[in-house]
Amino acid sequence: MSLGPRIAASGGFDQLYREGMGLIEAVASYLDQDGREESRLLPREASFLYATESMRLTTRLMQIASWLLLQRAVNEGEITRENARSEKEKVQFSATPSERGGPGYDRLPLRLRDFIDQGDRLFDRVTQLDQLERGKMPDVPSGKVNGIADQFSRLQAAFKRAE
Repeated sequence: MSLGPRIAASGGFDQLYREGMGLIEAVASYLDQDGREESRLLPREASFLYATESMRLTTRLMQIASWLLLQRAVNEGEITRENARSEKEKVQFSATPSERGGPGYDRLPLRLRDFIDQGDRLFDRVTQLDQLERGKMPDVPSGKVNGIADQFSRLQAAFKRAE
């Protein structure tokens, strides 16, 4: 029994969708308004890093948006799961940097760094859900606790005993 598709079609997905789209809107608004003003006040090194990190963030959020929209279309019966998988294969998630920081990172506006952190956490949740939806166990970096994978393992074990 594959639980991943059921999880992806659950009410939890609706919350993830709203959160993801809300973050996308908030970041777009920030980068078009306050972020633009804040970036003009940065020293040269930090200004270059601001441009790099904001581009990475928007790329990551567009990948997430694509995944969320495809999953919503499946959940609403607009496309088949197989069609969505085919389309999702075209969206290659970029890896999260193992460490954030480097020269000038601490000089970036706090709000941008907060958005980057929120984007990274959302990305982790979406990639875990994507792996579950495909019937795979989510990858977890060593040393990190993964509540979703732990619960999923427990559910799989329980259903195997029941068979």
